[in-house]
Amino acid sequence: MEHVDALVVGSGFGGSVAAYRLAEAGHQVVVMERGQPYPPGSFPRSPSAMGRAFWDPDAGLYGMFDVWHFRGFDSIVSSGLGGGSLLYANVMLRKDEHWFVQDEEMPSGGYESWPVTRADLDPHYDEVEKLLGVTPYPIDRAPYDDTPKTHAMQDAAAELGLNWSLPPLAVSFSPERGAAPGLSLPIVDAGYGNVHGLRQRRTCRLCGECDIGCNEGSKNSLDHTYLSAAAHHGADLRTSHEVKAIRPLPGGGYEVDYLHHDIEDRLRKRRIKKITCNRLILAAGTYGTTFLLLKSRKHLKGLSDTLGTRFSGNGDLLTFLLRAKDRNRVRPLDASRGPVITSTIRLPDERDGYPGAGRGAYIQDGGYPGFVDWMVQPFDIGDQIERAVKFMLGRFLEFFQDAPDTNLSKELSELIGDGALSISSLPLLGMGRDTADGRLELKDDRLNALWTTETSEAHFIRLRKTMQALADVLGADYSDNPMWFRKRVITAHPLGGAPMGVDSDRGVCDAFGEVFGFPGLYIADGAAMPGPVGPNPSLTIAALADRMSTRLLEKAAAPGKHPVTGAEPVTGTGSPNGVVNDSAYASDSGETVETRGSSAEEPDRTSLSFTEEMKGFLTFGATEPRTGAIGEGRERASFRLTITADDVARFLDEPEHTARAEGWIDAAGCGGRRPVQRGWFNLFAPTGAEDRRLMKYRLFFTDDHDRPRTLTGEKNVLHGPPTRIWPDTSTLYCRVLDGHVDEDGDSGAEVVAAGVLHIQLTDFARQLTTFRTSGPSGPGAMLKFGRFFAGELWEVYGPDLT
Repeated sequence: MEHVDALVVGSGFGGSVAAYRLAEAGHQVVVMERGQPYPPGSFPRSPSAMGRAFWDPDAGLYGMFDVWHFRGFDSIVSSGLGGGSLLYANVMLRKDEHWFVQDEEMPSGGYESWPVTRADLDPHYDEVEKLLGVTPYPIDRAPYDDTPKTHAMQDAAAELGLNWSLPPLAVSFSPERGAAPGLSLPIVDAGYGNVHGLRQRRTCRLCGECDIGCNEGSKNSLDHTYLSAAAHHGADLRTSHEVKAIRPLPGGGYEVDYLHHDIEDRLRKRRIKKITCNRLILAAGTYGTTFLLLKSRKHLKGLSDTLGTRFSGNGDLLTFLLRAKDRNRVRPLDASRGPVITSTIRLPDERDGYPGAGRGAYIQDGGYPGFVDWMVQPFDIGDQIERAVKFMLGRFLEFFQDAPDTNLSKELSELIGDGALSISSLPLLGMGRDTADGRLELKDDRLNALWTTETSEAHFIRLRKTMQALADVLGADYSDNPMWFRKRVITAHPLGGAPMGVDSDRGVCDAFGEVFGFPGLYIADGAAMPGPVGPNPSLTIAALADRMSTRLLEKAAAPGKHPVTGAEPVTGTGSPNGVVNDSAYASDSGETVETRGSSAEEPDRTSLSFTEEMKGFLTFGATEPRTGAIGEGRERASFRLTITADDVARFLDEPEHTARAEGWIDAAGCGGRRPVQRGWFNLFAPTGAEDRRLMKYRLFFTDDHDRPRTLTGEKNVLHGPPTRIWPDTSTLYCRVLDGHVDEDGDSGAEVVAAGVLHIQLTDFARQLTTFRTSGPSGPGAMLKFGRFFAGELWEVYGPDLT
């Protein structure tokens, strides 16, 4: 069975931050995300593609919109690499200082209490904002100054004496930090590459498509930032992997059941697979994490009775301003121009020193994509749109079946016809401190939510009255969400379900996200919120995950202990070639586990690393690589390795030029993707011949039946014309051996499989962007390495001048 140091479930604002922090610190990290990756240009736009962009694996749908329908409210969350950041509106506001309430009584009974303070989170807010590159909307610069909805909100707020501001947005308006903003400019690489490879990102072009996926790559979503940085540091990001159950192991750590969705073969029967880990970080979103804990509760004996409680929708409310006028002329609001949200109005809380103000809230301008015109041209649509419209009407009928007014044609016509999606109309998005008295529970093995707007009525009344006042100032008609007459709301910010607290009587996890009674089990998403955040919660979730990661790393790095397993160090363990690369630790099973070097121990040492991905074919039963590459019954195989020379100077001086190799091997005959337990790479190892060098790989792993295996490979660099450089350095002849075999034992080992792997040109281009150094002599070390590499190639391929 596969075992990893840290398993992160989900890739949203909690999971991506945790993955990056742990991978950066040298932990072996696997991220399991149920959804797919969405590089720039891949988000659906056509009506037919949008119709399949929903998440329902039982129906063969693996899209990014996951819609939940509960009694009293509906919710939309995301499924995809990057989680909610794919669909959110980019706003990164900090939770207000006085809104971290302590023992605040709720109308329905019980108390809301936050075991953390603003001061606790401020350093972590700083870190998240820095990596996500947040910046306010540049309304003072052309062409951004031509954004009517932003000016309208500012004017209306001034007229009403409300607090208006430009919130920090995780959007690239400029190609790099400090540069002037501009439309559709190429964005400069941040220094850690991108999980999507060479897809070019461009600055915001003001198309209003943030909430359905940014095809320009302008949003600094988590796939472009934290997850790319995590992958650069060796994190293994596995998409289409859905975790189904968790259970603690007797000796510590956790066993996890998961499905690997085959989106290419939707009829294929899915089989539960298992993986174990030392640390398990749950970040599957409020619904996903709480559902997972509820389903696994029988295995988690002693889990807090507060599981499922403190649920709320963060006070979300959607309304519309329609047909705005300035005197007798149409007032343009142009909701489709700009990012979805550009500005915010803050309503104070009585805890801010405004007696009688009630609970605080925010109102923000909304937007919709310009291409949404196809929705309002019913006479020019084909069969696909017609079917979509019929589906939507059926959904509306379900919502309105108990409506007091059975004649809804006029209301629906106004919403989706002339006016509602016109240049003079604007959605308004409200949120704030509603009452977190909802409960999530299992009902017939499905997640059920019990929550009502009744105990938050004062909050919603205040929002609606303020929004009506904004409509009046702008000469617009005010329209509630059509579902409001049933006191239904739509939330994109579900929170709670596994709340943090000071002890297990008041929370599922502590203030650092660790589950009471279950060491090494953490909650790093919206489920851990003990109440509403108030403003958009993404930044607070990410900051709490950053704080959690700091504590986890502090606990794992106890003096004299392995940073993950806690095992005592052992000495005298080297590489199969007799070269000692690093210290090693004994795991609980007695197996040696390599760890990364510590620059603190050797402050003068400079390390260098790069990531390499190779793909090709293996044939099980073949013994010769060339035969296995073309053999009958061959199967695809690949690996991705991060090669690290912990001391560049020593690496260049050693005859074997040995570096460390970490990552994974993927071959169906070995059980799919398997982590490399120990690995070595030799660059231009001598062969005794002046005109020949070898690049050698030796990777220890185990297959899905726990059988030890060794992948050995060689790139044969032979004297010849310069045209041979590419094929020689990009072709790996490899064998899979039975057992963990040192180099001296190759000749007597059983060959399980053989074949050839290649570097694709696009992967090589990406590889060139992954070279990194760490230490006092970074640029110099990179230059020395480059000279060595070029010099060795010249020795082999250069002309004979004698």
